[in-house]
Amino acid sequence: MSGKNEVLKLPPRGEKLPNKGHTRVRSSGLTHVIDKGLGPNQVEDLIATAVEYVDVVKLGWGTGYVSQNLREKVARYRGAGLAVCFGGTLLEVAILQKRVDAFCAMCEELEMSFVEISNGVLELTMKEKAKYIEALRKRGFVVLSEVGSKDAERIIPPFHWVELIRNDLDAGAWKVICEARESGTVGLYFGSGEARAGLIDEIVRGVGGGVEKIVFEAPQRSQQIYMVRKFGSNVNLGNIAAEDVIGLETLRLGLRGDTLPNFHPVDAWNKQREAALERELPMSRQERQLKGVVSKPTVPAWRRAPKKG
Repeated sequence: MSGKNEVLKLPPRGEKLPNKGHTRVRSSGLTHVIDKGLGPNQVEDLIATAVEYVDVVKLGWGTGYVSQNLREKVARYRGAGLAVCFGGTLLEVAILQKRVDAFCAMCEELEMSFVEISNGVLELTMKEKAKYIEALRKRGFVVLSEVGSKDAERIIPPFHWVELIRNDLDAGAWKVICEARESGTVGLYFGSGEARAGLIDEIVRGVGGGVEKIVFEAPQRSQQIYMVRKFGSNVNLGNIAAEDVIGLETLRLGLRGDTLPNFHPVDAWNKQREAALERELPMSRQERQLKGVVSKPTVPAWRRAPKKG
């Protein structure tokens, strides 16, 4: 729609800025999309409908390595100015097999400028991980580090999350991704998908400097709503499915009912109409009672507890 940005007043969004490898990426308000094996037409659809709302595309876990259209896919993403990287699990396998140099050469040959490093399955000491981050940076990569275990049974104390995130940032990671997996049922979230609110608060408080350096994985819509309500339009969110990018952007802008009151003066508007609505649609006695307009009925004598003595 022509001139659509002039029709409505919307919350400001982070601006895409030039980054490595001819990419344009936001520093805040980043949307990190997971590609679980999209075909060429699906990639084209994502770019055609939502390229302005995507910053980084991760070829989830090891899917990129077995995708038959890998070279074509990476070139198409890069041509659209999107950063693209393999999932951290693939680098974990390379570390385990002592094939890190070959892995880096593959990324360079594909002209990938971003690399994700994780230790969600493979145990790495903080010193080991820092060493890999430093080596990747020296090789010219922008490093995304992931913190948190993929094992639902392993609970990492909040202060350890903070130490791990700080360690990776100090080593030179561009941003640190907080784990939730594709399912959104580990790490930052309970098995039900509900946010571990205390953990998230501790991470933000402990790391300091706001949330710009953190990417919260939030694959479920309820998790995206929680994060946008809590941190605003320009919170960095990851593990977003391709089909959810447009929906997430509406949440960021208050164009969906879940976040509309967070970014637009809905409460003030509604309050001005309370009296008129009451006249048009008078409340029943039960509704007034629930609002405290009339007192609660007296408890019948037969239901009262007998007096002692």
